[in-house]
Amino acid sequence: MVGMAKQVGAKRIIKGIRIPHPCGNPNLPEEADRALRRRIVSAALKALQTNVAAPTIFEP
Repeated sequence: MVGMAKQVGAKRIIKGIRIPHPCGNPNLPEEADRALRRRIVSAALKALQTNVAAPTIFEP
């Protein structure tokens, strides 16, 4: 969905896992999924604190 986010003009893009599960991976064990979700949220918080002028992709 990164390409679509760029097309609509999003400045901060957080890369997710997959389209049906952008904020986690149900195939992982519970602890690993929780750690993945935490990394995604941390990347989102970092994106909000970062000044950007052009579309920028943040990796979890």
